[in-house]
Amino acid sequence: MSRLAGYFVKSIMPEMIKSPADIKTAPFDPRFPNQNQTRYCYSSYLDFHRCQKVRGQKYEPCYYFQRCFKSLCPNEWVEKWDTQRSEGTFAGRI
Repeated sequence: MSRLAGYFVKSIMPEMIKSPADIKTAPFDPRFPNQNQTRYCYSSYLDFHRCQKVRGQKYEPCYYFQRCFKSLCPNEWVEKWDTQRSEGTFAGRI
């Protein structure tokens, strides 16, 4: 990687990602075999919040679902769902 490209990558990467090798995405899920990952995104969002509701905020395995939905879902969707949850208008069953 050239010096300029390395600077560019480091300047746009979030703090939690130390190098391009640290970038991870959701693994394959046989329930969602097609290219459209919308249902996988939504299911992961629901599963994360269900897990936290049942197990509590500190239960580490719940964060697997968070990593999945954060890598699959557009940020706008997540922000919209979070707003709906806080307002009590979210349509999903958590």
